[in-house]
Amino acid sequence: MPAFDEGAPCWADVALPDLAAGKRFYGELFGWDFEDQGEDFGHYTLALRDGKAAAGLMPAPDPAAATGWTVYLASPDAKAAAARVAEAGGRLLFGPDGAGESGVMAGAADPTGALFGVWQAGGLQGFGVTEVPGSFCWAETWTREPAEVDRFYGAVFGYRAEQVGDGQHFDYTVWSLPSDPARKFGGRLALGADTPGEVPEGFRVYFAVADCDAAVAAVRRLGGKVPREPQDSPQGRVAFVTDDRGTPFTIIDRERKVGSMEGS
Repeated sequence: MPAFDEGAPCWADVALPDLAAGKRFYGELFGWDFEDQGEDFGHYTLALRDGKAAAGLMPAPDPAAATGWTVYLASPDAKAAAARVAEAGGRLLFGPDGAGESGVMAGAADPTGALFGVWQAGGLQGFGVTEVPGSFCWAETWTREPAEVDRFYGAVFGYRAEQVGDGQHFDYTVWSLPSDPARKFGGRLALGADTPGEVPEGFRVYFAVADCDAAVAAVRRLGGKVPREPQDSPQGRVAFVTDDRGTPFTIIDRERKVGSMEGS
């Protein structure tokens, strides 16, 4: 039996223009150790938190290109999932391709252009650790076309969407899987008309930290930036940051929760 039900976020990785610099940045920020998979796998590198797989880092094919974290969604059959992506109006960017004995992967984009991966587990099930400091804890996609996004992920993975807020001033849906409606794993944020045009659409990866303010200070010390300072929320104290090469991600202290999301 796979460790992750179909549609669940099961892995995240990032292609970096300077892998050594990325290892220094994330290793100090999250307490990660690293395991290079070797030249045959393009020096794909597992990030380990207390010896358990937390994420992946790899050299960027084009060092000049913009970088971003990719979320992979689990499937017992990557070929079937890829077919559903196409049927629902998305695009298959590559694959499904075998990744040695680790599994089968495909790259895809939803109808709005948001990128994600599909992972059919083999020897690598996916995350070996989540929800603790230094590991993945949430994924969400930002979009200017919320109805299209809701339709797509419902059709491809059967996501259950629970509306949060009034749908106008604050339009957020929290996602769960049909196999486990009680477990919330991510969501969709509608970008309002007043959102600046330069704010990009697409997936955001959240990593848990023990202290958001201390983590933000570490980001700055390590050469990263903080586009949004730490703020309290019903889900935890959260900040939007970038690494030292401008790659965006989000950090959150989930122990520090304030108020309700309703009407936020």
